[in-house]
Amino acid sequence: MAAWYQKWFDSPYYHKLYFQRDEAEAQAFIQRLLDYLKPAAGARMLDVACGRGRHSKMLATAHFDVTGTDLSPQSIAYAKHFETEQLHFYLHDMRLPFWVAYFDYAFNFFTSFGYFATQREHNGAMRAIAQSLKPAGILLFDYLNVGYAEAHLHTEEIKKVDSTTYEIQRWQDETHFYKRIRVSDPELQVPLEFCEKVAKFTLDDFTQMLALQKMQIEAVFGSYNLEPYNAQHAPRLIVVAKRANA
Repeated sequence: MAAWYQKWFDSPYYHKLYFQRDEAEAQAFIQRLLDYLKPAAGARMLDVACGRGRHSKMLATAHFDVTGTDLSPQSIAYAKHFETEQLHFYLHDMRLPFWVAYFDYAFNFFTSFGYFATQREHNGAMRAIAQSLKPAGILLFDYLNVGYAEAHLHTEEIKKVDSTTYEIQRWQDETHFYKRIRVSDPELQVPLEFCEKVAKFTLDDFTQMLALQKMQIEAVFGSYNLEPYNAQHAPRLIVVAKRANA
């Protein structure tokens, strides 16, 4: 039986719910990252769990060599329509090795981590991503901030996007956040239901997982404006880490 993320991320309703939003905000975030990181011209970049390639396309437009990977066949099929000499997409599970010691930078945007059933799988994904980097390569995780998410958990919400209605319920336990999404649409004979489950990974958790792969944290930001991180008040946990030279 397919895991929840395999079914949900392959659904067009997932993209309709999350990504019909202001592209200017995402573009501004990418530009801030590039201003901070200062990548060399033509640097090789990996976008892990790229979805339909939203961020990958922005990075490629800035003249870097970008590869996006995702385990959703539908998302990769869509993204491949935008491939160029500087932009490539592959169907791939982040838990498995991919082009070892090839990339200068690896990115994981929009809380695209913490979905797996076991810590061993999360460690395996971290290892595979770290191994894709050259020595001294840079890895960036854009994750939810647990303290902020706990304090701002909206338990019920109804959201309408065009003709689609999303009934959303949220809850939590000690280790995970959960979100049940019921999708109603005139094109559906019966509503669809999905349930997200995301691990409550803190900065300490990322520090430990990265250290296992000889990655050292270089910076931590708390928002898409790259403001300082605060465990209780920052909306995001954006971690920048560097791979050891050898």
